[in-house]
Amino acid sequence: MKWRDCRLGDVLTLKRGHDLPEQWRREGDVPVVTSSGITGFHNEAKAQAPGVVTGRYGTLGEVFYLEQDYWPHNTALYVVDFKGTHPRFASYFLTNVLRDYQSDKAAVPGVDRNVLHELKVRVPDKEIQEAIAENLQNYDELMENNRRRMGLLEETARLLYREWFVRLRFPGHEHTRLTHGVPEGWERKVLGDICTDIRESVLPEELEPDTPYIGLEHMPRRSISLTEWGQAEAVTSSKNRFKTGDILFGKIRPYFHKVGIVFTDGVASSDAIVIRPNSDELRSFTLMTVSSDKFVAEASQTMREGSKMPRADWKLMKRFSMALPPQGLLENFSETAAAITDQLRNLCFQNQKLKAARNLLLPKLMSGEIEV
Repeated sequence: MKWRDCRLGDVLTLKRGHDLPEQWRREGDVPVVTSSGITGFHNEAKAQAPGVVTGRYGTLGEVFYLEQDYWPHNTALYVVDFKGTHPRFASYFLTNVLRDYQSDKAAVPGVDRNVLHELKVRVPDKEIQEAIAENLQNYDELMENNRRRMGLLEETARLLYREWFVRLRFPGHEHTRLTHGVPEGWERKVLGDICTDIRESVLPEELEPDTPYIGLEHMPRRSISLTEWGQAEAVTSSKNRFKTGDILFGKIRPYFHKVGIVFTDGVASSDAIVIRPNSDELRSFTLMTVSSDKFVAEASQTMREGSKMPRADWKLMKRFSMALPPQGLLENFSETAAAITDQLRNLCFQNQKLKAARNLLLPKLMSGEIEV
């Protein structure tokens, strides 16, 4: 095995990303990569694949690998020169470097690429790089397959909700009369009738260090399941508790469409509303309602003006009007959607185990403790 000691800047070169305000984005299929990963799409690329991107500030220590041309956001750093380093290996290598860097400099609010370039590192030759990348990539491919399955499951739930409760093509609709747009036997309700917001505040010193923490950076756009979280050891201010099965709604710039059900107990950023359905049979219906395009659009209209960070207003959001189906139809939908949610939960925890195993293996491969 051949390893050499050098600076990180001898292995790769990092550069700051490029500004791209939301209003400048145009419809396209080019991923926009921020410190939180892919947070949207644009019609123009600023960097060619393969790409390696990490957070400059915000979510620090996460590294993202891109297999298509992309736009690196100004909240991130991206590799502009691999200097002969295997690109996939470079993503794992940088992940390992940043983990050590963060543990020593946890109080630093951002990452300086010039400082990173001077870090002393130990790197293997190209043959070993390829072998290490292949080993770790196996874990990532399993996780990516699970994420694809989750995406298909989520779309199935959305289609069912739209068919039954938006287009009103529910079982038996052919024999049901409509009165002012509401099927016979249904009730006109508002969101506040079927769920409530939970404001159980907790201080950092009251939390166990390994308590799951979900911030806006952990909430993907246009998803109904929240599968990633950090730990409360990094929490420095009061947060809100949530329980398994609660729904989080990102109220900062709600048009970002960050809404999903949680699969664990934990604490959430104060920038998220914790929504708890009034009963188990209302859980799936509530989730699909508050994650629907119509609700998100109306929530976006409740934003308070004059704020640097526009926030949706729950007092107005809970007035959202809906037609609540009768008990039998509600239970039918709940049973079907709950089965989908159970599959999402299982896939979520499979990925958590795969990620933990990969992260355990990563430093051992990078140090040469385990030979490949």
